[in-house]
Amino acid sequence: MAAWRPRKRREFVGKLRGLGFGGPFSGTRHQFVVLGQHRQTIPTHSEYSVPQVRLRLGQVEFILERPVSLEEWSAW
Repeated sequence: MAAWRPRKRREFVGKLRGLGFGGPFSGTRHQFVVLGQHRQTIPTHSEYSVPQVRLRLGQVEFILERPVSLEEWSAW
């Protein structure tokens, strides 16, 4: 069974690209990914803790207008 775990920045961006986001693109302070007219900021940390991953994933679910299951997130 899959469990939430910390993610490297590169893995996190790769998973967002797998969900349909384009990028990352350079911004003024942070890079960001884009889906339609929505923009998701990517902090510059080299690794994200489980709470940070879940917070960002909540924002991604709002943009996608659907939940992303742990199995779907862990599949890549």
